[in-house]
Amino acid sequence: MRTPAPTERPVAMTVAGSDSGGGAGVQADVKAMEAAGAFGTSVVTAVTAQHTRGVESTHVLPVEEVAAQYDAVVGDFDVGALKTGMLATAPVVEAVTERVADTDAPAVVDPVMVAASGDRLLAAEAERAYEDLVAEAALVTPNADEAAVLTGIDPDDETGQAAAAEELRDLGADAALVTGGHVGDGRVRDVLATADGVETFEGQRVDTDATHGTGCTLSAATAARLAAGDSTPEAVEHAVSLVERAVRYHNDVGEGPGAVDGLAALRERADRQPTAAAVSEVVGAFVEADVRRLVPEVGMNVVAATPRAEAVEETAAVEGRIARTLDGVAPNRGVRFGASSHVARFLLAAREFDPDLRFAVNCRFDDAVADALSALDWTVAAYDRSEEPPDLKASEGSTMGWGTRRAFESVPDVPVAVVDSGEVGKEAMAKLVAPDAGTLVDRVLALDRAVGD
Repeated sequence: MRTPAPTERPVAMTVAGSDSGGGAGVQADVKAMEAAGAFGTSVVTAVTAQHTRGVESTHVLPVEEVAAQYDAVVGDFDVGALKTGMLATAPVVEAVTERVADTDAPAVVDPVMVAASGDRLLAAEAERAYEDLVAEAALVTPNADEAAVLTGIDPDDETGQAAAAEELRDLGADAALVTGGHVGDGRVRDVLATADGVETFEGQRVDTDATHGTGCTLSAATAARLAAGDSTPEAVEHAVSLVERAVRYHNDVGEGPGAVDGLAALRERADRQPTAAAVSEVVGAFVEADVRRLVPEVGMNVVAATPRAEAVEETAAVEGRIARTLDGVAPNRGVRFGASSHVARFLLAAREFDPDLRFAVNCRFDDAVADALSALDWTVAAYDRSEEPPDLKASEGSTMGWGTRRAFESVPDVPVAVVDSGEVGKEAMAKLVAPDAGTLVDRVLALDRAVGD
């Protein structure tokens, strides 16, 4: 008989409708709570016949059954925070408001009124009942349309979002986050108002219609972090980051646009060990093949991104790089995440053009390497640092983003190699990219052979 090894996690609770398509509602909430580190519990308020294209029908549970679920959960679990989603009718809103008022756990109120497909999820008379619930909220998280209904303010820009958020605080909420998915251009701005002032969370908009479940995921992840003891700004920052990744690496399911993947951040963490192992295998192949002819003066590094990597800390590389030795090449130290800056930022910038690219290596660049690249008949792109706008040079990491973007946009296909001509005092480099470890090894060894011919 094995010895049990239980774990303790904060408990979060969702009070929301069920989405039979799995992309929003209770299903999305529990996934996001688990991804954000909490144990997710649920109170189902309504059952929807729903998929990625819309809502077919809705059945609201009797308010007594909703109340019974709520009481059952809080009667047994130490709920650290809760969130509300689809409440559907005034009696349900009122019953939930009554119970939220009687608990010390912070409540995140996501005032779900209309589905992303345009289907109405809240009876008109229930909108008025929401004012009392908002007054009990630690945080209310409406999108622009919901904020307009609740406040009468049209938050069509950052200023309007801030005004609506402050109005929601005037209604009694401790804090308000007016989300920006329906506002603005190429940037997404979520505006948070608290007793300490107004704060804006800004990110790049993902070019996709697969946003089903975004609001649910954001509010659920925020509740999970509040249950873990985060402050409201900390919880919101964590949730915004989780949602951005969930949208970019969404689930391509159903005949509609798809649904966000609230577990994307969890999957990223799970992919780290095999990603680091792959880097070690590549390094071993380079040591065995003795690729010293391709090692730059500053050293070579192999970098691999997890499939859902968004930051340098989510890329594995050789700590200290790979150096030439008297009889070949050898890594200075082992593989760890965040060990590379230069090559990692290049790889992340390249992934903006092709997310399938996961591996990169920097190689020496001189006339022999240039001739070898030409002989291999690869797609090769290049950029010249001397052409970089002066205002970008002052920004940390901007050169890599600017240069990579310039190089990728200069060729019709995804390049195999990108040449950085360097600048005064900087060594020229040829960086090779690949979708997997085996392809990267094959490309580097092919280049090494071509240089030696």
